[in-house]
Amino acid sequence: MLTWNASNPQCDTCLGAGGLCGSDPNTSAFACHCQNGTFVSGCAGPVSSSRSSSKLKRKIVIGITAAVLGTIVVFIIICCLRREQLSKALIFRRTARKNDENVKAFILNYGSLAPKHYSYAEIKKMTNSFINKLGQGGYSSVYKGKLPDGKLVAVKVLSESKGNGEDFINEVASICRTSHVNIVTLLGFSYEKNKRALIYEFMPNGSLDKFIYHRESSATNCRLEWKTLYKIAVDIARGLEYLHRGCSTRILHFDIKPQNILLDEDFNPKISDFGLAKLCQRKDSIVSMNGMRGTAGYIAPEVFSRSFGGVSHKSDVYSYGMLILEMVGGRKNFDAGVSNSSEKYFPDWIYKDLELDLDGRTRGVITEEKETSSKMILVSLWCIQTNPTDRPSMNKVVEMLEGTLHSLQIPPKPFLCSPKVSPMESSTTS
Repeated sequence: MLTWNASNPQCDTCLGAGGLCGSDPNTSAFACHCQNGTFVSGCAGPVSSSRSSSKLKRKIVIGITAAVLGTIVVFIIICCLRREQLSKALIFRRTARKNDENVKAFILNYGSLAPKHYSYAEIKKMTNSFINKLGQGGYSSVYKGKLPDGKLVAVKVLSESKGNGEDFINEVASICRTSHVNIVTLLGFSYEKNKRALIYEFMPNGSLDKFIYHRESSATNCRLEWKTLYKIAVDIARGLEYLHRGCSTRILHFDIKPQNILLDEDFNPKISDFGLAKLCQRKDSIVSMNGMRGTAGYIAPEVFSRSFGGVSHKSDVYSYGMLILEMVGGRKNFDAGVSNSSEKYFPDWIYKDLELDLDGRTRGVITEEKETSSKMILVSLWCIQTNPTDRPSMNKVVEMLEGTLHSLQIPPKPFLCSPKVSPMESSTTS
């Protein structure tokens, strides 16, 4: 059993001098380990207990000061972070409040013409929590819904909105100015902070694109007779003529394409999606516009390059011409995987097919179907002329479609060009 007696006068002297009691590793005798060396007894030049105490006090004060300063720094950092978060929250609230004020101002401005305003909870209820999805766009999704009175509707939920909601208000304002059989009817809208939705009349036959690109399909519901295609082409032209001339304020759509043409139960077409529309005075022939807007394959040359001319209602005429070419050809005019391919925009077979039809007409062997398709091709080729001034207005387009094939001249082949677009950039907004 090991016993140890801690009562050692030498150790007391050592500790009093500021050293540490220990032993000499060579002799195993007592030694005092000091800051300036190891000694047999106390430290050489012993440090007074008052000095040692003062040194200890200084260490304690320095430690406390460092702890306090660290606490203050941490507190300041936390305060700055909370202030930044609070500032962002206040900015968001002010922006949301401003957006709400814009909606209220819109409702007051349009009065009885404004569509009904629904809460987002009502939107969820009428769509059964968005269970039946009809389609998906670049910045929106469309769901089937039902109003309290049982009427079916299409609810367009916007996933993005720029600025302070001006693009959303722009679509609502544009569609509210219209009242035409070939323009889709807006029944209501919802606007709560970043949750925005538009409620349109439900179109049972969906969009035109599925009847164009799948026209050769064996499915009966994907095939339309030439008579029906021709009627759709004329009605779309009437709808655009109304937007350009029939409203007190001219409306330029800037996104005419098969996906934005909806068909009711009788295949009557209605122009939809006014998210890129621009309002201008009827007297203004040229409109100012920053950047490019529209969908690749339907964008007029002057929209992506001002060197071709000014942007005007003739830009919609160009998009309409491209749409009609797709209706006739049963194929897309643009392939995102091929850059700057004029063949994808204006296939040579269109002109060759047209020449054969016209030769048949002179020989008196042209069929009614061929006459209809030839007429649609001639009108569309006039609409896609590179120079905007060479394109007819939409009221002239209606006259050409309803006139005889003999009265139409073959237009010159337009300069073939297309904007450079990557496969991922099939749709661009300004």
